[in-house]
Amino acid sequence: MATTNGSASRGTTPAVALALQGGGGLGAYHIGAYEALAEDHLLPDWVCGTSIGAFNAAVIAGNRPDERVERLTGFWDAISRPDVFLPEHATALRYLHNMVSYTGAVVFGQPDFFAPRNPFTLFLPDAPSQDVSFYDTTPVLATLQRFATFPVAYDAAVRLSLGVTDVESGTVHYFDSQRERIGPSHVLASGSLPPGFPATSIDGRLYWDGACVSNTPLDEIVARSGHAHLVVFVIDLWSLTGKAPRNMNEVLWRAKQIQYASRSRYHLDTAVACARLSQAAQQLRTHDAAAASAAPKAPAFQRLDIVHVVYRPGPDQVPGSDAEFSRESIAERRAAGYADLKAAISKKPWLTEKSPAHLGVVVHRVENGRVTTEAAGAAQEAPAEAGQS
Repeated sequence: MATTNGSASRGTTPAVALALQGGGGLGAYHIGAYEALAEDHLLPDWVCGTSIGAFNAAVIAGNRPDERVERLTGFWDAISRPDVFLPEHATALRYLHNMVSYTGAVVFGQPDFFAPRNPFTLFLPDAPSQDVSFYDTTPVLATLQRFATFPVAYDAAVRLSLGVTDVESGTVHYFDSQRERIGPSHVLASGSLPPGFPATSIDGRLYWDGACVSNTPLDEIVARSGHAHLVVFVIDLWSLTGKAPRNMNEVLWRAKQIQYASRSRYHLDTAVACARLSQAAQQLRTHDAAAASAAPKAPAFQRLDIVHVVYRPGPDQVPGSDAEFSRESIAERRAAGYADLKAAISKKPWLTEKSPAHLGVVVHRVENGRVTTEAAGAAQEAPAEAGQS
């Protein structure tokens, strides 16, 4: 069970879940986010990941708490190269540095992660589905085994869920350590984003990246939560809002942000609405004991706090930042994740007594260190006293 300072609204210790979104190289933000949570003893009971979030989730769930930050750091060092040159603080030089790093990833791949295929194979009219991609991802299977313990089994201390897309049915599916033994192939399946990466075969079925359907794995947590009070930290790598682009690079970057962030916001809002409807139905059934015993069980939560943390990249990011793995950028993203989670933890909005109890689900949004709480459609600044325990 997670260790927190207690729940002011319920008098119990809330469980903690961590939902890690996909975003390639932007996923270094997750390192700092988890580091901040660990420092405050907010250790997750449940980690759910999609795409690069699945890789980070597996490293977290596959290690002891005192080893997780070190193993996350090691994993990201392994899949990146030392920087050719260290840029000064000038944005133009940083942008050039990042563009060189991105180009290197596209041409040469990333060490211990993915490597380019023979280009002639791309012109084959018929080939096995696992070979139809620009890159070969088999190197990362060994890398995962270096930095996480497998299988992550049903009796592990932390529950692990990984979002994937069934290639043939086009539907989202979750591998879950409470239902099956999760190995490196399950993690890779969650990150098999076409056309760059090939489909991954597991038990005779082909899977692509979960982000093909949903990049934010919150719905699985909401649908299957059995905790009376659950705090879910949703670590979002794509910002829905942003300035109007003034050049083609900014157009490409902004379009990619909207593409992923809009779907993430939709899935988050849908999960919140479904959770509130489930709780309302549960409350209605409590007035009729006979109906309560006959009706299907609704989620057992009494309160669900969603802390939605959004990464806002700096002006030196290139349009392909999700494929840019320079160690300078990894360090920058990690620092941003740490700072944003520290801001959320300092307010502890999930401990406030001012959230209407009848809502059941409250969303706290964190962006650029600013924390707002949204209740009944209204946003308000998290009160300063929420940081007091």
